[in-house]
Amino acid sequence: MSSLALLIVLAVVLTLVVVVVIVLTMGGLAYVTHRHPSLGTPLTVAIGGAGLLIAALAAGAAVVAVVLVTR
Repeated sequence: MSSLALLIVLAVVLTLVVVVVIVLTMGGLAYVTHRHPSLGTPLTVAIGGAGLLIAALAAGAAVVAVVLVTR
């Protein structure tokens, strides 16, 4: 396989892993808030947690992009 094809396969696999982690995080937060209602409404907490996770991943991707561009 060419290096471009390997890079595309790596990007697809990494994207799938990130999606699975986000879905599991949302489900976990929704479950915890469902079992302990005093923490807030489950959907709001799950969406907020997923938003924070996506923001952290975007910041990490931006740092990686800056490092790769400045090399």
